Amino acid sequence: MENDWSTTAAGQFLMALDYGWDVLGLVGDTANTWALQSSLHALALLEVGNLSCIPVYKGADYPLLVTPKIMTAYQNLMGPFPWKGVFAEYNETAESLGSEATGGVPHSSPAALYEGYPNTTVAGNYSAAWMIEQVHTYPGEIVFYSGGALTNLALAVRMDPEFAALTKGLYIMGGFADNNLLMTSGDLDQADINTDFNFKADPEATKIVLTAAFPNITLVSNAANAYFADTAYLEEAYEIQTPYTKLARDYSETYLPLWDEITTMVMLDPSAILNQTSFYVNVDTSFYSPTYGNIWAYQDILKPSLQDLREVNFVYSTNETMLRTTLKRALQYPKSCS
Repeated sequence: MENDWSTTAAGQFLMALDYGWDVLGLVGDTANTWALQSSLHALALLEVGNLSCIPVYKGADYPLLVTPKIMTAYQNLMGPFPWKGVFAEYNETAESLGSEATGGVPHSSPAALYEGYPNTTVAGNYSAAWMIEQVHTYPGEIVFYSGGALTNLALAVRMDPEFAALTKGLYIMGGFADNNLLMTSGDLDQADINTDFNFKADPEATKIVLTAAFPNITLVSNAANAYFADTAYLEEAYEIQTPYTKLARDYSETYLPLWDEITTMVMLDPSAILNQTSFYVNVDTSFYSPTYGNIWAYQDILKPSLQDLREVNFVYSTNETMLRTTLKRALQYPKSCS
């Protein structure tokens, strides 16, 4: 599993454990924040629930090509992102109070985390090598989930030509299609949730991963914008008090969709999918394009002949009841290492 971790991100691995899956490890990546802070969030969220037997590996500090300076130049050319993630300006005051680290130095440890600073440490700084090792140990059995940028998976693909084919599949929170018009209406939050920041944070890595030989690739993007955790739902979950229901109640951003939880639900139980399609997908890797990092979809007869594009699954809609029931149960009755 892979995500740009925040204080309420435990739902994803808790849902997987609730379904009886083995979570071999978590990888912290750079997207919403630096890989180090992503990894510290993962360690802290595992620790509060006695789940530190699950290892955490820190991923790459930077995307393959993009740096904060490059991203600033791109936004000056093509317009600012409504959400800049790690590429936002450094805010020392906010970070000292527990907010996500942005700008600054990727190797510096944050002063605080809302869920508490972890007592444990990462298992290593070589996430791509670790992922390669796992698929060779369990060929055909491992499913990867990505809730953030695809940098670390791209590095694994480039390091080992067998890596992608040895997996069981890949589920990605990202890959929005035809959402530009939605970015012109409403407030910045409306524009934000339709930006596809996970892909735009590292377009080159996205292209590498979406053209790799994974047995199947599923994009959960437009569908992941459908459902939100409102205050009533969070209070209902907190009727059974656990560290995770408390964190969800106190820190969930109710104005943002349950992106990662919806994607996890699709991965765990395909019956949660109500409508889906498949198409060949390309990624815009031209720096001077306004859609740099976004996908472009093709039917078979119209796909480019000089590119080796992959057919991917694209989820349109999911079962809201299944999601809310599973997430609440996972938060209320979390599995632990004991």
